[in-house]
Amino acid sequence: MMKLKLALIIMLGSVVCQAQSNYAMPEINKNPLICDPEKGICEMPSVHAHDHQAYNPEQEKPVKIIYFTDPICSACWGIEPQLRKLKLEYGHLVEIDYRMGGLLPDWSYNSGGISKPSDVAHHWDEVSQHYDMPIDGDIWLEDPLNSSYPPSIAFKAAQMQDEHKAISFLRRIREMVFLEKKNITRWEFLSSAASETGLDTVKFKADYESGAIVLFQEDLNLAKKMGVRGFPTLFFRDSLQNQLLVYGFKPYQSFEGALLKIVAEAIKKPYDHAWSGLFSYYPTLTTREFSELSGLPKSESESLLQNLESQDKLAKRITKNGVLWVKK
Repeated sequence: MMKLKLALIIMLGSVVCQAQSNYAMPEINKNPLICDPEKGICEMPSVHAHDHQAYNPEQEKPVKIIYFTDPICSACWGIEPQLRKLKLEYGHLVEIDYRMGGLLPDWSYNSGGISKPSDVAHHWDEVSQHYDMPIDGDIWLEDPLNSSYPPSIAFKAAQMQDEHKAISFLRRIREMVFLEKKNITRWEFLSSAASETGLDTVKFKADYESGAIVLFQEDLNLAKKMGVRGFPTLFFRDSLQNQLLVYGFKPYQSFEGALLKIVAEAIKKPYDHAWSGLFSYYPTLTTREFSELSGLPKSESESLLQNLESQDKLAKRITKNGVLWVKK
């Protein structure tokens, strides 16, 4: 019975987060909330993710990655180490186009054993161990989110100002929800994250209440057009529209392999693997991220990070299921 219940509560925390968007999906026999843990996907089998020839973005770098994600998608949080490494090694060749997918419109449904936020809490704690990334599921018991739409719209508002700051904003609100148990549907947290990441908060609020809503709807429409059925979904595409799909939580080799199939001659760019170099690239890192980027085993990473904290070079934010290291 417990195994069955676990299989039914994957929607917000499995290897692929299931989209609950506001566009109509075809009827299927299999409950889309029942995920296959062996395959590592939450799949809607009657939705085809390859019917997407209409979209034709302009290319600046040799490869564009169209990345469909959601601020509260735990599987997307799980691939942060892989994406951060991909940016360091191939950022000179790759442009990532962040799109919001609309994971949770609201809780006005009752399907597959998921009827309330508390159904998700324990599962988030479990997937934290699976991804080896700190996630605290207690937010679904203490101050649950009623939707992922407000933070998604907020990200689009951030994009309207500055793409790089928007990515920092997305990172910050994910730290808030996964590590700090902050309900990022609340304006106080969205505004705080905007300020922390250098956005103009007055413009941010104005865009949040108007233009960002339109852009978010455009993302939802594009997700429908491209057949997106869960998160994370990444389309690797070159200037000739050759395309590969990476779907769900995958090791770094899967992301690098997709890139090399699109651009066989791609050469990775060396980057500084020392702790000071890594924290100059990314001012906050989980232990798992530091291990992925430095190439050190987790045990060595933990020892090094602890020593740096004792030397007052890093600050440590301890959470229920892991640590976030912050450059001082």
